[in-house]
Amino acid sequence: MTKSALQIARASYSPKVPVALKENVKAVDGKYTQSVADQEDIKKEFPNTYGMPIVTFEKSNEKKDFPAINVGVILSGGQAPGGHNVIAGIFDGIKAVNKDSCLYGFILGPGGLIDHKYMELTGDIIDEYRNTGGFDMIGSGRTKLETHEQFDKGLEILKELNISALVIIGGDDSNTNACVLAEYYKSINAGVQVIGCPKTIDGDLKNEQIETSFGFDTACKVYSEVIGNIQRDCNSARKYWHFIKLMGRSASHIALECALQTHPNICIISEEVEANDMSLDDIVNQIATIVAKRAENGNNFGTVLIPEGLIEFIPAMKRLIAELNDFLAANEAEFKMIRKSEQRAYIIKKLTKENSELYASLPEGVARQLTLDRDPHGNVQVSLIETEKLLAEMVGNRLMEWTAEGKFKGKFSSQVHFFGYEGRCAAPSNYDADYCYSLGYTASCLISSGKTGYMSSVRNTTAPAEEWITGGIPITMMMNMERRHGEMKPVIQKALVKLDGAPFRTYAANRDNWAIATDYVYPGPIQYFGPTEVCDEPSKTLQLEQGK
Repeated sequence: MTKSALQIARASYSPKVPVALKENVKAVDGKYTQSVADQEDIKKEFPNTYGMPIVTFEKSNEKKDFPAINVGVILSGGQAPGGHNVIAGIFDGIKAVNKDSCLYGFILGPGGLIDHKYMELTGDIIDEYRNTGGFDMIGSGRTKLETHEQFDKGLEILKELNISALVIIGGDDSNTNACVLAEYYKSINAGVQVIGCPKTIDGDLKNEQIETSFGFDTACKVYSEVIGNIQRDCNSARKYWHFIKLMGRSASHIALECALQTHPNICIISEEVEANDMSLDDIVNQIATIVAKRAENGNNFGTVLIPEGLIEFIPAMKRLIAELNDFLAANEAEFKMIRKSEQRAYIIKKLTKENSELYASLPEGVARQLTLDRDPHGNVQVSLIETEKLLAEMVGNRLMEWTAEGKFKGKFSSQVHFFGYEGRCAAPSNYDADYCYSLGYTASCLISSGKTGYMSSVRNTTAPAEEWITGGIPITMMMNMERRHGEMKPVIQKALVKLDGAPFRTYAANRDNWAIATDYVYPGPIQYFGPTEVCDEPSKTLQLEQGK
């Protein structure tokens, strides 16, 4: 495999690690926990793994002898920068306690466990992938682990390979599955521990113990570089409005972080749209008003950042999608039998009056996208809904109306972009390289401590890495009950943008100025080598949340 100059240089990078992970480690149990909501329901679903204590790792002067263990690892869901360093951290951690320990990777995600497809991850393989982006060491997949049949099938290969612990690296849904698996294996005394690691570029898997999900930092830096490039072009040509959709299906963390890094003219925050009960028309008017104000100053150009999941946060659209989800879940077979040309009319007849009228008013393309196949978790595939094109078109139409009424005398021409896959497999920033390695090493410590149903936790990450705090959080602590595929199920609660939080308040305090003034910031590419304040800086979101 041919390597770039950067790959060769990054291979020698040694991740910075917390003091607690450098030598012998001991686990210290903290307070016992309960779920964030629906305590009785969650406790009933997880009688064997509910209410466990938070764990913190501290440096120990006592050296223990550990038997060799075999560990399995799965990369689940969408890719995120740093996944290979998590695996490297697990590998180094289990080898540190016993050099004869072995690590096995299941191929292409959870499906590899069920189908018994795996490979042993040796030191030579691990070294090839340190500090690299992507999940190509073993691949990833979106197979959902949810049935006892799947669990039992997976247990067959775990027993065959003498694997006593399994690490699932994934987002909220994948870690929910990890918790269900941990509960099942404990209930049947399978002798297999299950540990989760918090992965998602969306940034919506976090709480007091999980400060951020890995990959968020790198992805936002990649997107911000490209947004900065577009803004520089925008400020050079001075003739286009750029509508830029960014990943973030259930939360606007990426859009907000990129706004804090680049100072766009407009950034829509889905959570604010929902809180203010805004309609699609309200959003269009808001954007058009800023376009008109900038035009008055002779600035017929600008940038608009749009979170991927915006459509689901517009209250009227949310009600429509909820009814569509339930209806399609219950009538999937019948719906698929209807000709595509007749599906829209069929849906209009089946919905309640309010939702039927809204659905009928949508452009043909958007209406069709709302009825496409759901993802494995029953969600609308919002990345397929071209919100950026919808808003650009609707704003253009609104400005044409205002021109006819004498309210707008400028020029409006738009360009649309969607930045998604560009950020998912980037080479991790120093922050993500360090953070991911520590998450993996911490997962190995949780295994050595006999824990199951825990998620690896690394905190205090705005401080130098030596001062980071490592430990584990019971996954049940993060759960609540939500409707999926028409029925209530236990899932990890998504962390949305807090409108009273420091990151949003900082954006809100500056957005009126950024809207009219051209105050663009051009972050440039990720810096791997150079001053600490340039290379190791955490995300703006994390710094603001911790008052830095």
